[in-house]
Amino acid sequence: MGIIKKLNKWANRHTNWPLDILRMALGLFLVVKGFQFVGNSQKLYDMVESADSLAGSIVAIHYIAPAHLVGGLLIFVGLLTRWASIAQLPILIGAIIVNLSVDNQNTELLLSVITLLLCLFFTLYGSGKRSADYYFGMQQ
Repeated sequence: MGIIKKLNKWANRHTNWPLDILRMALGLFLVVKGFQFVGNSQKLYDMVESADSLAGSIVAIHYIAPAHLVGGLLIFVGLLTRWASIAQLPILIGAIIVNLSVDNQNTELLLSVITLLLCLFFTLYGSGKRSADYYFGMQQ
């Protein structure tokens, strides 16, 4: 627990507007992707169809869209940012694996890699000073 407090103090001392805007843009991007998956569930089903079992694909479908919607909203406002970023990691790793198997979607692969790196960054960095976590005193 001491490491998290040290990271929070370091992040709050070194926070600036571009990082907060980057966090909000990441959250907004995830919310938009979540709405795209809700609006076009067949595309999402086709992406996770490579799962070995029907149960695995159904669980994945019912996890991906809500995790993007709720997690993106939490990241956007800076509430439980680390947990929301951690919840995105399995989805993004799966997206990278799926996009590596399909050679014609280089932009989706690039977006998946960038989003994964940003989620890893905000998992370590936290939400910063201009966030709901800081406002509610969850980050000191």
